[in-house]
Amino acid sequence: MNYSPTIQKLISLFSKFPTVGPKTAARFVFHLLKAGKQDVDELTFTISKLKNNIKKCSLCFNAFEGQGELCQICSNPGRDKGLLCIVEKETDLAAIEKIKKYQGLYFILGGTVSTLREKDIKKIRKQKLEQRITTHPEIKEIIIATNPTSEGQSTVLYLERLLKPFNKKITRLARGLPTGGELEYADEETLSSALEGRK
Repeated sequence: MNYSPTIQKLISLFSKFPTVGPKTAARFVFHLLKAGKQDVDELTFTISKLKNNIKKCSLCFNAFEGQGELCQICSNPGRDKGLLCIVEKETDLAAIEKIKKYQGLYFILGGTVSTLREKDIKKIRKQKLEQRITTHPEIKEIIIATNPTSEGQSTVLYLERLLKPFNKKITRLARGLPTGGELEYADEETLSSALEGRK
């Protein structure tokens, strides 16, 4: 079906979102058409605030809103600076924080390494991770908390080789998570057990 240019443009934009196809994108657009002007204005205002007010933490790369260069986790003096948990993305960090069992710090890798090709390695924050570990000798244990997918397992192997020269204790989440699943969708009990049983 041929939609008007404005509708088609919005469908194309929504289709760029993860896991959103053209049909779902079209549902979003027609939902907005039915919504009141106040709701649409609030949405557009909040999206503009997202780009203007949200910044990346200079240590862990988590998105946050506030003063300074560090997020609330990295600037919290009560966190255990000897523990560093490496996750793929912000939603994985949020999933671990939700269980309230981990009190260390984080590093968001920004993706996975499905192969050892240079272009895949360039997608992740390899140099920033090395710099973080080099400049923070208080780190004693590095927890690799990638998703239990084939890409996640490839990333674990790559990171273990990358981090070996730093002579830190390197652990990974225990096998409580279903293969092929993602941390952000794991229930709190499963994720808590995987974290506590790391080895």
